Amino acid sequence: MRQIFLHQVLPQVFAQRDDLSSDVWRTEVCFERGNSYLVEAESGMGKSTFCSYLLGYRHDYSGQISFDDADISHFSIPQWVDVRQQQISMLFQEMRLFPELTAWENVEIKNRLTSQNDRQTIEQWFERLGIAEKLHVKAGILSQGQQQRVAFIRTLVQPFDFLIVDEPISHLDDNNAQLMAEMVGEVKEKTQCGVIVTSIGKQLPLVYDKILKL
Repeated sequence: MRQIFLHQVLPQVFAQRDDLSSDVWRTEVCFERGNSYLVEAESGMGKSTFCSYLLGYRHDYSGQISFDDADISHFSIPQWVDVRQQQISMLFQEMRLFPELTAWENVEIKNRLTSQNDRQTIEQWFERLGIAEKLHVKAGILSQGQQQRVAFIRTLVQPFDFLIVDEPISHLDDNNAQLMAEMVGEVKEKTQCGVIVTSIGKQLPLVYDKILKL
């Protein structure tokens, strides 16, 4: 996938609003592979909705979203499975870890789908983010900051054309936020993926090609 294109997309909940001012909604916007984007939003302006649209979890909008030249409203279930396994990887704000599994098991369950990374590489990521000693600790008893780092590593273990990071550093200190940004930058340089970061406050310290107001 080379491009994600939004053509006059508007969530149904905003359909009656005449005062909407946005760089994303009800306009033309293209996210290109190889570039980094920051999507800034105020609370209630549809940040999580935007992310859900790009993964096909919600379809309550007018307009058109296309991946390259394909309208995603026509995608079948197998097509969406391929998108979520091979083309788009997302770090969700709510993290979505299995609390009864260890940190390692939460990452490995995703890695098994593609066998994209070996154990040594993944363990190095844990060490780099300062959670190597949490490898075999159940996710449910980790702090929110530790859970966020585990969820981030899990996001990296699959192949993707676009990495979407939803409100990534709400539970991280500046040092870990910087480490995460460095890792995103390294992955982007290696794979030439596109990066889309959303934020309603503190943002991931990356160099962005474009900043959009939701």
